[in-house]
Order: sequence, then C-alpha cells, then structure tokens
Amino acid sequence: MGHYYVVKLRKKQPRPVDLSEVIDFKSISESYRRNGELPSGIFAIQCDFDSLVFCLESHPGFYFIPGALTVEEQCRWIKESLASFPQPPNRTNHNAIYGPLQDLFAAAKDNKALIQEDKHCVTNNSEVEIIQNDISVPKWNFFDQSGALSREITCKSVPASVLLRKLRWSTLGLQFDWSKRNYNISLPHNKIPDALCLLAERMAAAALPSGEVFQAEAAIVNYFGLGDTLGGHVDDMEKDWSKPIVSMSLGCKGIFLIGGKSRDIPPVAMFVRSGDVILMAGQARECFHGVPRIFTDKEHADISSLELQFSDEDDSAFLEYIRTSRININIRQVF
Repeated sequence: MGHYYVVKLRKKQPRPVDLSEVIDFKSISESYRRNGELPSGIFAIQCDFDSLVFCLESHPGFYFIPGALTVEEQCRWIKESLASFPQPPNRTNHNAIYGPLQDLFAAAKDNKALIQEDKHCVTNNSEVEIIQNDISVPKWNFFDQSGALSREITCKSVPASVLLRKLRWSTLGLQFDWSKRNYNISLPHNKIPDALCLLAERMAAAALPSGEVFQAEAAIVNYFGLGDTLGGHVDDMEKDWSKPIVSMSLGCKGIFLIGGKSRDIPPVAMFVRSGDVILMAGQARECFHGVPRIFTDKEHADISSLELQFSDEDDSAFLEYIRTSRININIRQVF
C-alpha cells in the first residue's frame, strides 16, 4: 500500500524540541471563527459539513480538517481499531512471526499469554496436541497466564499485553501483496465497515470536484506508542492519485510533517489531535510525509474529552491504552 508499509516505526526517546514553528490548526480555527483572520500561507474553503477545512498554499491538494470527528466517533473507531481491525483474516505486523492472532485485545485485557506449542502442552483446562508439519493447526495460542505457569513442560510465551503494545499496523479491506508490490484482490480480508466507508466518503468530498464520490477500498491502521515515529514516505501504489488519502487521527496528540517531492525539501510541521482529519490528493500525494513524534504526557497529550467519554468501567482497557498511544486510520481508493 505504498511506501508507508515499508517504513518501520522506529523507537526512540523524545527529546526537547522547539515547537514554536509548528502549525496549530485548532488555534487557527478558533481565531478564524472569532475574527476571520488566517496566518500567511493558509486559506480556508467551504464544505457541506460544519468543520472548517484549511489548506496550505505551498502544498496543493493538502487539506486539514480540525475536530472533524465527534468524541463519540473517536471512541467508536478507537474501540474498532483495537478490538476488531486486527482480527484475522486482516493482517498485522505480528503475522510474520506468530501467524494470525485471534482476539489480541481481549487476551491482553484478560491477562493471557501467547504460547508456542511444539509438543503436548498442558493447561488447567485442556491438553493440546500439535501434530508436527500440520500447517492447518496454529503453533501459537492464547492461554491464561496461570495455566501457562502450571504447564509440565517449558513453552515459549509472550504476554498478550506486550504484543498489544508492539502492535504497529493492521490492514482492512483490500490487502497489499509485499512480494509483487501491488494490491492482491484474491487475498482474504474483512470488508471496511460501512459506517467507516461513509465517514471517509463524507470527509473526502472536500478534496473532490462536485459530483465525484470516494470509494473506500483499503485501509491501514497505524499504532503509535511512546517514542514511536513514522519516517518520511510517499503512498504511491493506488491507481488514481486525484482521489485523496483520508487520514483520521485518534488518541494522543502528535506532530505531522509534509515535505515535497524530494527529501531535500524542508517539511512543514503541524499538530494533529484526536478527531483531526488530513486529506492528501493530487500533487500532495507526491509529497513525503511522516510522524516524528507523539505526546503521551498528561500535559500535552490533549485527550481530556476521550478520558471523560471512556470513564465507564467497561471501557477502562481502552482508556488505559489510549492514554499513552495514538492511532491513525488511513483510508484509500485503490482503483
């Protein structure tokens, strides 16, 4: 699905940086609503929904919609991104090592461990026999950690909570074939939920001529924790670049960079908060872009509305995760 699949999230500790030049569209939006004034190089356009849409004169085809998603929509898609989108046959970064993992978020919530079963492995509840060379039987399964400790033989194990924190991406809709560097429509996948397709279609309208409709056919969900970054890349494997990438931000605040058609062009930096939507179409599709930092400290994460919405005890696991994480859903039309 373009270069963003290839660029790995790199872990490093954040260091103090000067943020004075970072564009803050939330502040710009509030100021514009008060007095109609905009900073140099930024202009606003009118759309059919309530949110303001801002553009950069330096980057035709780039659109920023601050606060595009309601807090209820944000919470819904955070839940889906954690509990539903990583479900097989959708693929994640864990597939290469562990194969498809069923119910990862639920396993982490229930304090389970992923255990490699090479022989007879005994749990409190059952005995599981893995037949050698039988590829139809998974080698890794989730078990209660108490059951793992009681096993009669030593099995490799990883806490589900660790795997959840190491979840870096999941896919939904049409799947990308790494070996051929194109979309493989024959690979099994879960369809993008209709509600998410409609939401993406509504957002994408700001970047399309009147009468044209966006078709949500594929998506990748990126998961960021403390110190995670996404290096500069270009999404270039879709057929029609006039159709926008619809990028939805959820969770902790981050910094988004958009540069030019070469890495030598200095990028423009801006804050992205939960509920913000970025569209990139046309010339903007050719620009390198990335995420160099997220803010997970309470002072700068800017997720108070999410904390209030997730205050119910049943949502505690989602709240615990999103307090130190950012999720980004990138939706695109492939053909």
